[in-house]
Amino acid sequence: MRDLSSTPAIDKVAIDALQDVLSAEHAALWCYSLAVAFLSSARAEQARSDTEAHRELRSKVAQTLTEFGQRPVSAQPAYATPQPVEDGLSAAVLVVVAETDAMAAWRSVLERSTLPELRQVALDTLTATTVRCARWRAVVGLTPEIPVFPGRPDPPR
Repeated sequence: MRDLSSTPAIDKVAIDALQDVLSAEHAALWCYSLAVAFLSSARAEQARSDTEAHRELRSKVAQTLTEFGQRPVSAQPAYATPQPVEDGLSAAVLVVVAETDAMAAWRSVLERSTLPELRQVALDTLTATTVRCARWRAVVGLTPEIPVFPGRPDPPR
């Protein structure tokens, strides 16, 4: 994220969106750390690369919140998984869920912020998160691989 310390004051709605995205980044890191234990070596390597992207995002969001005089939310000690993680496929499904949640949170920052710099960061990150999610959606066989409206829940079928 860019240095936003010289930016005008940020409103509570945007701060709340940043706190939500930080929570999503914490959860994504936890999910990836669980998933990597069940993935094949090639997929585990991709998961480690994706983990680094989320770790960098988490750090930058926390720094940005601090620069705005806010206390960043802490990670939870653990998170509930939507289904048990028992093999490579269920691990990849968990990663899809984590990336989908991250997309929704970044989309919310884009929609709830009026600061052009923050909106640009949110758009860039939503794009990168969509690419990661599409990669994992392909692994689990979800179509379309790229969601029609990234960050919005899939329509019911």
